[in-house]
Amino acid sequence: MPDTVVSVAYLLAGVLFILSLAGLSAQATARRGNLYGITGMIIAVVVTAFGPWPIDLVTLAGIVAVGAVVGAILAWRVEMTAMPQLVAILHSFVGLAAVLVGISGTISPHVALTGIDRQIHDAETFLGVFIGSVTFTGSLIAYGKLQGLIRSKPLLLEARHGLNLAGLLACVALGVIFVTTEGSPMWALLACAAISGVLGIHLVMAIGGADMPVVVSMLNSYSGWAAASAGFMLSNDLLIITGALVGSSGAILSYIMCQAMNRSFLSVILGGFGGEEAAPGGAAAGEAGEVHSVMAPELAQLLLDAREVVIVPGYGMAVAQAQYPLHELTQLLTERGTRVRFAIHPVAGRLPGHMNVLLAEARVPYDIVYEMDEVNDDFPRVDLVMVVGANDIVNPGAKDDPSSPIYGMPVLEVWRAKTCVVSKRGMATGYAGVENPLFYKDNTLMLFGDARKSIEATLAEFRRVALVKSA
Repeated sequence: MPDTVVSVAYLLAGVLFILSLAGLSAQATARRGNLYGITGMIIAVVVTAFGPWPIDLVTLAGIVAVGAVVGAILAWRVEMTAMPQLVAILHSFVGLAAVLVGISGTISPHVALTGIDRQIHDAETFLGVFIGSVTFTGSLIAYGKLQGLIRSKPLLLEARHGLNLAGLLACVALGVIFVTTEGSPMWALLACAAISGVLGIHLVMAIGGADMPVVVSMLNSYSGWAAASAGFMLSNDLLIITGALVGSSGAILSYIMCQAMNRSFLSVILGGFGGEEAAPGGAAAGEAGEVHSVMAPELAQLLLDAREVVIVPGYGMAVAQAQYPLHELTQLLTERGTRVRFAIHPVAGRLPGHMNVLLAEARVPYDIVYEMDEVNDDFPRVDLVMVVGANDIVNPGAKDDPSSPIYGMPVLEVWRAKTCVVSKRGMATGYAGVENPLFYKDNTLMLFGDARKSIEATLAEFRRVALVKSA
């Protein structure tokens, strides 16, 4: 395949990747954005396979086939509730690939370079290995925390920032040695990979569970820069473009999330946030009292009497797959003239857009799904709020408890509504490990049990009572 054809095809793939990102910025165009991305990747793989460079197509086909099978099995078996973990582990693969490309290129360089060209290439290689190693180990720790294999409480070592700085300075010194020494000593590159790997572990271990969504987004950015570095190592323009797109978009998303959560961008990525953990029962101790529970028949009557309802979905809704009966309930309420809205927190479900995807799967109309900032001021006028499987994102302690680890994080102020019903299995804390005073408020009713079963029971009772009243 001529070089000109390869260049044009890579340019087309790059444009498709840009269109993919643009499409993914809104629910209505997300499906189209995915198709653009898939098409661009197919073009990239085909052109790379048949480009003007020596490639063993049999070996390549075997590797692609194995990867495709593994990917298909993962995509088929992994539930939406485990999507954050899957994203984290995929980031680790990109980081590891960058490390292996850098080591391989140093052992057997595909082009003989001298002078300043060699030094520039060595600098690119060293940077790719550094970023890749941080991404690899950091993503593994993020996966472990999201999967529950590692506790979400932050690991806070003495002088942790000093340790991080020492590791960074050591890598800088190793980089100088690697770039300026003739022969590009492998030991310096391997030492950098080891130190930066430990650095990645420490950075993510020091971040509390409440801030893991930002960490996953930042690791996404790191994986992009690692891919771009690999592109420089391999002199592959498309890999550079794609990596830069992923890196920059991930960094922007992380910054937006930090603003939405009232977090410092630098302190999150440097492992400086989430440093405290609330004492058991501490956040709710001041308001501990009687918990008021509600059953499906009572909730159905409250829904029938309400003129305005807001539904706040959380991770528990995703686990129970309660979005489907919620959609049916929404349809019945709307037919009766009740205004129904869904209120989404920026990090509900541990990743931005997670709840939106689940609601879209259940065919909840896009125009009744609102962001947190669009709803918060309306809660005093809302008759009934249904919190389905959410905890930390509706915790009043984030507003009025300076001792809380999530203090300062914007939350959905559901307690300001006339009545708030919380659907939850029990009184356990959320992912951040923080007690929730919402459960003890006078206008809060607890609907205990599996979210899907509870909503289905409420839906059946709602239909029965509505039918009786209409008769």
